Amino acid sequence: MRVAIVGGVRTPFVRAGGVFSKYSALDLGKHVVVSCVEKLRLDPSTINELYFGTVLLDPRIPNLSREIILRSGLPKTIDGHFIANNCITGLVAASAAVDAIASGRIHCALVGGSESMSQPTLTFPRKGENFFFKLNKAKTLGAKLSLLTSFRPGFLAPQAPSPKEPSTGLTMGQHCELMAQEFKISRREQDEIALMSHQRAAEAQRDGTLQSQIVPLGDVKDDNLIRADTSLEKLSTLPAVFDRSAQGTISAGNSSALTDGASVVCLMSEEMARQQGREIFGYLEGVQFASVPPGDGLLMAPALALPNLLSRFGLQFDQIDLFDVHEAFAAQVLCNLKVWRDGWNRYPNLPVKGNVPYDRMNVDGGSIALGHPFAATGGRLLVNMCQALKKRGLKRGAISVCAAGGGAAAALVSVP
Repeated sequence: MRVAIVGGVRTPFVRAGGVFSKYSALDLGKHVVVSCVEKLRLDPSTINELYFGTVLLDPRIPNLSREIILRSGLPKTIDGHFIANNCITGLVAASAAVDAIASGRIHCALVGGSESMSQPTLTFPRKGENFFFKLNKAKTLGAKLSLLTSFRPGFLAPQAPSPKEPSTGLTMGQHCELMAQEFKISRREQDEIALMSHQRAAEAQRDGTLQSQIVPLGDVKDDNLIRADTSLEKLSTLPAVFDRSAQGTISAGNSSALTDGASVVCLMSEEMARQQGREIFGYLEGVQFASVPPGDGLLMAPALALPNLLSRFGLQFDQIDLFDVHEAFAAQVLCNLKVWRDGWNRYPNLPVKGNVPYDRMNVDGGSIALGHPFAATGGRLLVNMCQALKKRGLKRGAISVCAAGGGAAAALVSVP
């Protein structure tokens, strides 16, 4: 059974610490879910499940998806499934819904994610957590007073979520610098990708493509990270931020920014969509996942995910009309493009190889220009791809997303 994409919406994607600072991930998620139901004129009683996630976890809301249902006015009988898998969270949510619909278990689901990087959950240092845990468990005043003698002011120092990989101790940017050095990716190549991202996103903003997918929140109506006036000269002046030696190439200008935002997409069985007389926006034909050891290149799993996806459907690279390659860093995009074209000695048996031309990649801008609210990026990519294909009269597109931990996802999308 084919799974139809019948539409989707997102908030504006905005720089963290700015105009969305007062909104939590729950606020952002509730807004897009309610807006999607309203915009698509969905009968809430026909929605079976919500698959929704965030990456910056809040332990006070262990199931964000279910909490959105309970606070949105939707029927409280809708099942809510919480997803958290770094930057591929949105595509993991979509894959779970596709499997449920294709099996006939359900017929309609909302999938997406939200991220408030302005409101990360803070924790105590581990020694502080242990201290307060023991203090809470102490049963007598004497025991509590005895513990208080071991208190240190540093126990109260708040800690934001660490940008370091738990398994390696390096940040994603540091890992990407290692990838850039291994694959000999120059600073200029990275800045050219960043410039292309901003120029194409600016054009998509001017022609209304982006606005058609956005539901305003408060008085914010547009993405605010797009820099239409940037240039190679401006980008080249920005310092490297992860490797400050002469070898460093990754700057704030050729990386995606910390971003607040949310997105949601409605998936239906093709049968239900046609019964309801809906115009089918596109089809999510399939999703493929892959992982590599972080030491092989933390953000290199797309090198496996996309070829495996194409092979699964009997396709070659030149049979894909458009590609959307998530721009966590321009260097990561360029490393994976090189492997897709030339192969990789660490994984010599890639089932498909081919070139991804720039004129068919990220044609309406990418995450460097638009922003990257981790869990919301997958939904944006699905909507962007359907729009881009329809706007150009094309039929088939492929999406590729890298993720922390050495993971990745790829998705195949078609339009009627």
